[in-house]
Amino acid sequence: MSTPENRWLAETGGTTGAQYAQRFADLASAGEDVHGEATLVDRLLPPGARVLDAGCGTGRVAVELARRGHRTTGADLDASMLAEARRAAPHLRWVDGDLLALTAEELGAPFDAVVLAGNVVVYLTPGTEADVVARLAGRLVPGGILVAGFAADRHVAPGDLARWCAAAGLEPVQAWAGWDGAPAAPGDAYSVQVHRRPAGPGSAGAGPVPPSRPA
Repeated sequence: MSTPENRWLAETGGTTGAQYAQRFADLASAGEDVHGEATLVDRLLPPGARVLDAGCGTGRVAVELARRGHRTTGADLDASMLAEARRAAPHLRWVDGDLLALTAEELGAPFDAVVLAGNVVVYLTPGTEADVVARLAGRLVPGGILVAGFAADRHVAPGDLARWCAAAGLEPVQAWAGWDGAPAAPGDAYSVQVHRRPAGPGSAGAGPVPPSRPA
């Protein structure tokens, strides 16, 4: 039986980093807000939180969160994307590799938050999704949060992510229909979810998550 190919690499060939970076540069130049993910995640965290941008691509979210004072690490298996990330922010930590295979030694100390933006969940290697979520959940501090956003009209439904998170021992906290904090409803084309690793007795964790739409 052949090993399934990563969906992102199968679709792009791992060569689209420069084009992807230019696309968002053009959007920013046109006055578009390209930091919606970072804005929401920033509001969920205390100052100076440790954040893993899992499937970081060109580093757009990690770089912006670092600019806002958080300690960020980005990880991705697309070398062309990471080349753009390193070019944009050589002072930040960028890790090459599949999210399923990354080790604690490569990633460093546990994180207050793991972020999966930009349809990372949709582009994981088929059949590895639950294992990836479990691996990332294991890199959270007690009370730390996993924040994921993805197109819900493809092959991953909101309930799939919720199931994988529950299997990994995470508790559901909040769900929205987009990074702008629009309320979630059945049939949404996009899903943003927050799940938390339970905090042990006396654990500080990542701090409280707002129970409603972000300001």
